[in-house]
Amino acid sequence: MHKTIDFPNLGIHLKNVGKAISVFGFDIAFYGIIIGLGILAGIFVATLRAKRTKQNPEVYIDLAMYAVIFGIIGARIYYVLFSWSMYKDDLLSILNIRQGGLAIYGGVIAAVITVFVFAKKRELGAGQLLDTACFGLVLGQAIGRWGNFFNREAFGEYTNGLFAMRLPLDAVRSSDVTQMMRDHMEMADGLGYIQVHPTFLYESVWCLMVLVFMMFYTRRQIFKGEMFLVYLAGYGFGRFWIEGLRTDQLLLPGIGWAVSRVLAAVLTVGSVIIIVKVRKIIERRRTMHRRRRRERPPERGAVSETKSESENMDYDSGID
Repeated sequence: MHKTIDFPNLGIHLKNVGKAISVFGFDIAFYGIIIGLGILAGIFVATLRAKRTKQNPEVYIDLAMYAVIFGIIGARIYYVLFSWSMYKDDLLSILNIRQGGLAIYGGVIAAVITVFVFAKKRELGAGQLLDTACFGLVLGQAIGRWGNFFNREAFGEYTNGLFAMRLPLDAVRSSDVTQMMRDHMEMADGLGYIQVHPTFLYESVWCLMVLVFMMFYTRRQIFKGEMFLVYLAGYGFGRFWIEGLRTDQLLLPGIGWAVSRVLAAVLTVGSVIIIVKVRKIIERRRTMHRRRRRERPPERGAVSETKSESENMDYDSGID
């Protein structure tokens, strides 16, 4: 397999990009290394966020131990279910994730279930746990996507745009190569090269943009779980577009729709609706509360009682 990866319109030419590194004769896939780095970075950011919001960071380290394990299992199950034709004749290959095959939405679904179970066992608020963990999650996704770069996977249709990526034909799965790619294939030294959208790069950059937006949005948060909904909406909005470019989509059986694109659309629209409706309810309650305060005649000790009521209302509304 040829190891070159080029971005010709950017003038970037990488001649020796391997898929693994050998340590004491054992090959360690860069895909796994990158995923591991993404997980560690995500845990680090989540604990920082916990400290900033006056929570116990050790809670998130404990949570990460379970969420990572079940998240990876969920990501693999999701991928295998919608790629069953690749594994039905070799069931043992299901256990081999070194060459890729993890679906982010599967991991997110499993991790969210884990958070709810963890919250119930520890008697903690699931909303606050999700709000804090999602900062680490989106950063982990931004880093983890570079595992697809080393695996030469998760790319899009042919393009000659500024960020076009050129790959040797023998370095990618034949099932990911479209007729349009073959029609525009270039030959050099007897080897064919395809030129594609680097959708892994698009998604990595998009996740960083979502993270920055979330950092600014925290000032506007008024209820527990809102930041996680912002993450779902923000990530889903970008994923819907990016997924449409990819040639390795996981499809719904019998329908032929890209399952991650459908899920992205549902989560984006659903999250926005929930955010808008909950915020309206909370604002309406605040307005009614302020009106009652104005209409109520002042009494001795009313100032301290009113302050206490206001603080309780803010807590119930989910204000940090």
